Amino acid sequence: MKKGYRRRRSKKRRANRIITGILLMVLLLLCVVLYLCLAVWKGNPSEEGIECLKNGQYEEAIEHFKQAVEEEVNIGDAYRGIGIARWEMEDYEGAREAFQKALEQQAESPFTGTIYNFLGSCELKLGNLEEAQNYFQSGIGLKGNSEELDREMKYNLIVTLEQRGDWESAKAKVAEYVAQYPDDAKAQKEQQFLETR
Repeated sequence: MKKGYRRRRSKKRRANRIITGILLMVLLLLCVVLYLCLAVWKGNPSEEGIECLKNGQYEEAIEHFKQAVEEEVNIGDAYRGIGIARWEMEDYEGAREAFQKALEQQAESPFTGTIYNFLGSCELKLGNLEEAQNYFQSGIGLKGNSEELDREMKYNLIVTLEQRGDWESAKAKVAEYVAQYPDDAKAQKEQQFLETR
């Protein structure tokens, strides 16, 4: 009788272990599902930041993008978002810092040309003309740039050269620009102005 009792008891223990294991697996699965549901419910801070940018809520956008950086979600895009918000707030030093961090994170992204343009524009606003020139020259012609972006940087380069007092380089660049974009009346006026220098 003892052998039969031991067998039943041993079978009961195995059954209890199997049931306990199954319950633990179900509990673990529920925890994972709950975590995923909370992550979806919480939302993507970068997307929330973009919405705030669209609505002109720059301080709120910065907070969402900072949260994305802390959570390590699309860090380069988050810094780019911070830079755009600060640019719109005319905080050019803060924008420059954020764009530099974005560039470090996104060296080969399709937004690299845009970041160079913003960095050059920040430096131009801050009166750092040599740095502005370097950023515009580095950004022109990058892979992923639109024709419109390259055109804007070429024009910004002309303005930078002019502000630096490098009249000969500015004249040469504006001549190239007008030859490439003959419909740009603003550039034609700029060319006429530079001819008098």
